[in-house]
Amino acid sequence: MKPEPDTFFFYGNTIIPECIPICGLLIIFVIDLTSKKKNTTLLYFITLTSFLVTIIVLFFQWKAEPSIIFSGSFRTDNFDRIFQILIVLSSIICIPLSIEYIERTEMAIPEFLIFVLTGTVGGMFLCGANDLVTIFVSLECLSLCSYLLCGYTKKDIRSNEAAIKYLLIGGLSSSILTYGFSWLYGLSGGETNMQKIANNFLNSQIYNSQGLFIALICIIIGLSFKLSLVPFHQWTPDIYEGSPTPVVAFLSVISKIAGIAIATQIFNILFVSLTNEWKFILEILAISSMILGNLVAITQTSMKRMLAYSSISQIGYIIIGLITGDLNGYTSMIIYIFFYIFMNLGTFACIILFGLRTGTDNIRDFEGLYIKDPLLSLSLTLCLLSLGGIPPLTGFFGKLYSFWSGWQAGFFLLVMVALITSIISIYYYLKIIKLMIYSKKKQLNPYIEAYIVSPSSFIEKNSIEFSMFFCAVGSIFLGFLINPISYSVQDTLNLSIFINN
Repeated sequence: MKPEPDTFFFYGNTIIPECIPICGLLIIFVIDLTSKKKNTTLLYFITLTSFLVTIIVLFFQWKAEPSIIFSGSFRTDNFDRIFQILIVLSSIICIPLSIEYIERTEMAIPEFLIFVLTGTVGGMFLCGANDLVTIFVSLECLSLCSYLLCGYTKKDIRSNEAAIKYLLIGGLSSSILTYGFSWLYGLSGGETNMQKIANNFLNSQIYNSQGLFIALICIIIGLSFKLSLVPFHQWTPDIYEGSPTPVVAFLSVISKIAGIAIATQIFNILFVSLTNEWKFILEILAISSMILGNLVAITQTSMKRMLAYSSISQIGYIIIGLITGDLNGYTSMIIYIFFYIFMNLGTFACIILFGLRTGTDNIRDFEGLYIKDPLLSLSLTLCLLSLGGIPPLTGFFGKLYSFWSGWQAGFFLLVMVALITSIISIYYYLKIIKLMIYSKKKQLNPYIEAYIVSPSSFIEKNSIEFSMFFCAVGSIFLGFLINPISYSVQDTLNLSIFINN
């Protein structure tokens, strides 16, 4: 396949999905500058419309031919579009989660929406990046928005602390990743395009050099920081605990989707001759993440910190498909990420709603919640059980497919550890569920005692409850559609330039 002529207008149809959110954030920026009285409904409408139009355009481009554009720095194929759709879907769900929270905390709405839109655009460009410079710029676009969002509640000391920690750790990881890129640039004779680097390595027989292995180690470390893989996870619990909860919900899915997308492309294009090496290293990181994440999650007293360690273990399950490295592995990875969006964001929706009504996220304060709010308790129960992989919920089918693909590829130890740690995770999920439904104390704790029950009318439910209900339904029923979803994903990947190469 030959690159297209380097003409912007010729590329217009290809980058429309990325341009739509950019137009949305520019409109919000202009409204914020020119209007004295902020119409919050209009701002949210513009943001959601941008995302909805983007996802519609991505679906219309589903059958479009793969192409390499902008002098080879950007690639569009079905593999990239799948991850872009997942990113935009996550952003669509996260916006309703944030509305009431921002209003209650009296934060600036335009800035929040601009950061979310910019972070989404950065993630979308990262999925299609085909050049080391494009990868770095897209990654930093997403990262800088993440730092700003973490410190969004400026008067909250914990939020400021989380932003500083995230900035320092993020800067360190980016430096290590860039150092790995510099080795690739030097070894390839000054190339930044991934395909050209791979071709130069192949022609010069440089695949056995120590420099390439150093580049591999640096890139794995840099990406592991972004994905919160053990032992590069230390920043994650503090960021989860200190940042505004809607921000944590947004980052917990967007960063994983974009990171997995670019990691899959880098490892399979640049390190073809070191396949056994990078798979072995990732297998160790995945096993460590699953073991430590689930064991430490048991001891947590904060729901947000518990979900931080849960997310560390979940990324271990997700990269089983990446380590497998075949069509079934990629399909299981994409499907599990898709299911994880609903399970994880549904859990965060419940925590946000509970936190707004009580002012706490401590696990013990959920005791007796079922008495006051059965809907919230039931939704949280379903999302947690789905994260734990209890049949017949969605998470069970996602894990089953992921474990099966790993077993078929011969990664028996990895799958056995995943299975055992998945059983361990059920314990701390069930502990929370038992606390909500069954209370040992005759008198409710002060938070539940003062809990304000939401209106019974379905029309009067707020946006968080709608998102919670939507994600809970997805956590229940999506697993039953795993066959048509998997067939669709496999057919799409078979047409992808990435898989074919």
